[in-house]
Formats: sequence, structure tokens, C-alpha cells
Amino acid sequence: MTPLRITAFLTLSLLSCRTPQPHAPAMADPILRHLNPTGLHANPAFSQVVTVDGPHRLVVVGGQNAVDASGSIVGVGDLAAQTRQALANLRTALEAAGAGFDDVVRWTVYLVPGRDADPGSSPARAFAAAMADLGPLPHPPAITVLQVAGLAHPDFLVEIEALAAIPSVEVAR
Repeated sequence: MTPLRITAFLTLSLLSCRTPQPHAPAMADPILRHLNPTGLHANPAFSQVVTVDGPHRLVVVGGQNAVDASGSIVGVGDLAAQTRQALANLRTALEAAGAGFDDVVRWTVYLVPGRDADPGSSPARAFAAAMADLGPLPHPPAITVLQVAGLAHPDFLVEIEALAAIPSVEVAR
């Protein structure tokens, strides 16, 4: 081997042994918490709330519907009543994670059309009426509303998911 080839070989060998340097400061691994707050129906198949602690705390609230803490469906055939119960469940779930409606950055709403007992009601009007009970939100979240053929139970007319972001807190490991 010529001296130039040996030098190139040694340089490449040394470079391949180098520990790569991160391009950004290292962050602590996120900590996940799965919550099933008192006041919401407990089910072993899912968590009502999941929080992610890191630079920001993300609060992921699973679909809330018209089921009360005892597991009973509230407002069968009444979209506005079911929406109010779903929102009450969302409030309970968000508060369990240290968040509130003002912290919600995204909502996904699933509506079953044509099943409301009030024939003059549209899903949008019934939902809007129940949402109005919240009052004005200083920073309205992004929202997606989907009309679906059905939900997990045939009496469910609405299900609402929420994603909230709140300032991080120090979490002991």
C-alpha cells in the first residue's frame, strides 16, 4: 500500500469509530401517563386520557360519548343531551390531566346523522347549541367533524376526542 492509501484508510477508520454528535441538545425521554379519572366510566380496553410529558405536556383524550360514570347512556335519541354529556366527560378527563377547554388544540367530533329524535334538528345545530354552553374560547382549537354510519353502541349519536397542550411540569422519574 502506498503512504497515501494508508493515510486515507486510517483516517476513514478513525472517522467510522467516532461517536456521532447530536445536532440538537438531548431531551429527556417523554414520560407517558394513562389516566382513568373518577367520574368517567372505567374500561380495561382503553385509557380515557394519556399525557406525554416532555418540553410540552400533550394530553390525549380518547373519544368521549354520552356514558356517565355508572356506564349508563345519557340522552338516548337526543344529540344535544349526548353532546353535553360528552363535553362534561371531556372536562373531567382534561381536569384529571391538569388541563381545561382553553388548552385544547384539536377536537375530532364524530356525529351519527339522522338519528336525533328531534326531526327539525340537524347534527350541526344540535352540536353547536351544546358547544355554546362552553362560552367563548379565547383560542378556538382546530376541529374536524365527521359524519359516520355508527359508533361503538347503536344509541351513541356523538363522540368527541381532544388533544390539549399545556406547559410542562417537572416530573420525578
